[in-house]
Amino acid sequence: MSHSLLALAIGWAIGASPVVAHEIYNQGESVLNADLEAVFAAIRSSENYALMGNRSAGSSSWREGYVKYGLSGSQGLGGNGTLYGAFNLVSSGTWGDGDAAGVTLGSERRTAVEDAYLGWRSGNLFPALGEDGVDISGGRQVIVIGDGFLIQGDPVNFGDVDLGADFDRGGAYYLAARKAFDQTAALRLGGNQGLRGDLIWLKSDNRYQAETELAIGNLEHVSEAGTLGLTWIRALDVNQRYAEILGLEERDDMDTVSLRGRGSLGVENLELAAEYVTQDKDSGDENAWYLEGSWTFADLPWSPTATYRYSRFSEAFDPLFYGFSRGYGTWFQGEVAANYSGPFNSNAQVHHVGLKATPRDNLTLGALYFDFNTLDDERGNLGGRELDLYAEWMVNDHLLISPLIGFYQPDRSAEEGGLQLGGKGTNTYLQLVVGTFF
Repeated sequence: MSHSLLALAIGWAIGASPVVAHEIYNQGESVLNADLEAVFAAIRSSENYALMGNRSAGSSSWREGYVKYGLSGSQGLGGNGTLYGAFNLVSSGTWGDGDAAGVTLGSERRTAVEDAYLGWRSGNLFPALGEDGVDISGGRQVIVIGDGFLIQGDPVNFGDVDLGADFDRGGAYYLAARKAFDQTAALRLGGNQGLRGDLIWLKSDNRYQAETELAIGNLEHVSEAGTLGLTWIRALDVNQRYAEILGLEERDDMDTVSLRGRGSLGVENLELAAEYVTQDKDSGDENAWYLEGSWTFADLPWSPTATYRYSRFSEAFDPLFYGFSRGYGTWFQGEVAANYSGPFNSNAQVHHVGLKATPRDNLTLGALYFDFNTLDDERGNLGGRELDLYAEWMVNDHLLISPLIGFYQPDRSAEEGGLQLGGKGTNTYLQLVVGTFF
């Protein structure tokens, strides 16, 4: 099954609420913001995929869009910390043929609550823990752990596809309009440096995720050289009806442990990252891991950054709620592969090479190459290669334009055990994303 999320390397896409907001009231310790985020995409794939079993050989062209709107704010408590919260709605839809994998059909429309949470930050009440060293929140919000390798919100947005139950979340599958977990309770301890930790309970209302309930313990050490993190995730419950349809029966009572690190090790222009994950499932142990290194050539024109990453996901690894964290390619690897053709962060090893440059402060140009190899052919061979070329142009504070062209060639067609219908020729994939923020 495919995951999808708009992968743009700008801060508005990361959090539970927009970074850009219009302040409508600021008096004393009271702040109230009007939040507005609207994103639209036009997409064409020259090939279709047999992921849902409802597509035939040929091409698909479709449009997606969503508008997120509401209020956010904070209230100081006279030296006793700060209350904060948000309430936002999302209206989303898909038009045209629906996506290339048949996850959406082009008829989806939905308006529903997205963010609805309250929280309290401690300010300077506990100096030993740092500023805002205690942060308690609850409600409907995005939860992120580390690099988004396992937990980065709840971004899968299925459409009106028939899988034996209603999985419709309002479409906008690629843009992933809805990212918030339905129910959460989070306690965060520690500041921006030194030892910090999180205790989190969350429950998804996403039927594609079998309405999974999780308990999470996260411990991190943050320094100028980098961050080290250790996370334990316990699956408390799933909806058995949806789990059986999706093959997620083993998620119930599953334990996942992750050890990760990211930082420069004190070397200017260097960025290193790694994560190792092990899962205890009824059928045995699974694992996933990656190693990544980046170097920025700061003295060259446009300050280009080169990246290499190797990632590996065992045959029955459950990737949970992974999502966008650092731009295109994390952790949706390849625009075609991550969304329509697979592999979907399971039963695969991936070599990735990336290059990006900044001709202007508001313009980034990039190229991403992925080489996918299947570990166990009996589960289906979803190997292939993909090249994506993209631009991210922040025209002004309120307008983003991001065109992308991708070329994907599978190792096998659907008739040979892959997913691409009508042969294994190269798919030319075009998309244009436009976003406005106020």
